[in-house]
Amino acid sequence: MNYKIVLEYEGTRYNGWQRQVSTPNTIQGIIEDAVKSVTGENAEVNGSGRTDGGTHALGQVANFKLSGKYDDIMDRLNEELPSDIRILSCEEADERFHARLNAIGKTYSYKIDTGKKVNVFTRRTVNHFCCKLDVDKMEQAAVLLTGTHDFKSFCSNKRTKKSTVRTIYSIDIEEKGSEITFTYRGNGFLYNMVRILTGTIIEVGMGKIKGEDIENIIEAKDRSRAGMTMPPRGLTLVCVEYKEDK
Repeated sequence: MNYKIVLEYEGTRYNGWQRQVSTPNTIQGIIEDAVKSVTGENAEVNGSGRTDGGTHALGQVANFKLSGKYDDIMDRLNEELPSDIRILSCEEADERFHARLNAIGKTYSYKIDTGKKVNVFTRRTVNHFCCKLDVDKMEQAAVLLTGTHDFKSFCSNKRTKKSTVRTIYSIDIEEKGSEITFTYRGNGFLYNMVRILTGTIIEVGMGKIKGEDIENIIEAKDRSRAGMTMPPRGLTLVCVEYKEDK
């Protein structure tokens, strides 16, 4: 039986999503251990994407297959999981469903706080960035980054052999007090892409990069031409879209 789960986690103390031989401290590894504890079965938990160490999720989607049906499996798994990982829903899915391969879109957010003092209550999920930013210029840059482009300049993996063409449907920038939220919706994102896009837009807001240079940065297909890679703590996977959800 194929189970589809939606989960949230605060990734601060974890080494990312993907199970690693060198450490047991990954989201995937911990969930797989919980499944083993509850069912006695070894199951591979396939996530919709491999979030980096220190990043978070409000709506990560994953699937795993078991030999049969288990009653109250969501509640039983949540009893095994630490308090910073929580399964929000669990349902039976088509046997062919795969959380990563069937995803058609994702939404990420990146939050910064430009205030002088670090907010005690959001310090793990919002990146403190004390700097005056021109939000109007950042919004203009965001428009130039939407659409279908080769985003190689915004990928940290220089050796990738896969296509670096992606489509960004929208980039929204919302300012509330000292907190600024960047929300990205697209058909998929490259390694560190959202963090680099955010760093580039912020450098436009700082005046380090001119808005009219955005098109040249895209065309260059050169990571060194884009802006900084923002720290992981401000990044959250908000939700994942599937065709059957439409």
